[in-house]
Amino acid sequence: MKVEPEAAGMSEARLERITRHFEENYVAPGKITGCQVTVVRGGHVAYHRSLGLMDREQKRPMRDDAIFRIFSMTKPIASVALMQLYERGMFQLTDPVHRFIPQWRALRVGEVQPDGSITKVKPQRPMNVRDVLMHTTGLPGGLFPGNPIDDEFASARDAQRNGMTLEKMTDLLAQYPLKFHPGTHWNYGLSTDIVGRLVEILADDRFDDYLHREIFEPLGMADTGFFVPEEAVERFTSLYEFRPARTPALVETGEQGSYLRPRSYLSGSAGLVSTTHDYAAFCQMLLNGGHLDGRRILGRKTLELMTSNHLPDGATLSDVAIGGFGEAGFDGVGFGLGFAVGLGPVATAMAGSPGDFYWGGAASTAFWVDPAEDLYAVFMTQLQPSVAYPFRAQLRALVYQAIDG
Repeated sequence: MKVEPEAAGMSEARLERITRHFEENYVAPGKITGCQVTVVRGGHVAYHRSLGLMDREQKRPMRDDAIFRIFSMTKPIASVALMQLYERGMFQLTDPVHRFIPQWRALRVGEVQPDGSITKVKPQRPMNVRDVLMHTTGLPGGLFPGNPIDDEFASARDAQRNGMTLEKMTDLLAQYPLKFHPGTHWNYGLSTDIVGRLVEILADDRFDDYLHREIFEPLGMADTGFFVPEEAVERFTSLYEFRPARTPALVETGEQGSYLRPRSYLSGSAGLVSTTHDYAAFCQMLLNGGHLDGRRILGRKTLELMTSNHLPDGATLSDVAIGGFGEAGFDGVGFGLGFAVGLGPVATAMAGSPGDFYWGGAASTAFWVDPAEDLYAVFMTQLQPSVAYPFRAQLRALVYQAIDG
């Protein structure tokens, strides 16, 4: 990867603060095993480093072509896939989801009573496709226990994990009430898995096959998929978990785990593995307004629609989110169709530009795209949970301070 900081209008010396920061504060003390950072501005790679190790136990250095579990960074890719079908006139954002998943026509909202019982009422309006793209569906399956609807659904899902598919998941969800009226709250959960299922229904194709044909192959994302092929296992990073005041615990090595074979459940929420190179291609396509190297993935106006704040009346996630978690901050942050949308540095209290858009993954991976600065950055590591350290805000400060022109 040719690095040209001056051509990118960035200071090479000031960009080296990124290296020092992550080496001295995270890699050397053992808080993370290793990481990879890429910054691109104006079509030029301003900065790229592979730091530390990809496997602590075997002391394998971080490779430039290392493969990472990107978890929720799958969501923007799945959302782009569904919006490609929007461009073909196959649905409107306001279409009720039950038009495509008929067994959801009778879904009700569950109101939890003080004694823990659940009263089912008719939704104020049907769940629509925009809700599915925005996490405003009300579907059960949140990340944290405590809601009896979530808990009952989670028990049933766990009992059926073997052989689970997106189709079977939609059938299972038909048996449980929604947690709130669609469109009234933002709740991180299974909504983007339903994005994947809608792609299957509308395209009459498996979700993985569609992604490879319509996104990965055109963008040259050769190492992105739902599993790691045998010949690439040596490049697969190990996954670690944060432990306070101790070195991270090994969760699984690159040679073990469910990613080493094809899986039946093709999660649009969190199922993909990828490389920095591949995800950078996806980001460059987004920054270009939907095309890369002469191949159009998405129309410019469609991408503008996706990266606008769709929360009602210009609300932020802090106004409408329940559950207390998402892969972005809530203050000053809107939400579009698959992306968080920054409402400006004053609102977010972070360096950036109004209208930048972004997301991250459970193992602390992250990206953002800033059209105003013609810039994007990709950060890869493998430490869960993503809230262990403020990597994302720190990297933003380190990147923006290096802009020279």
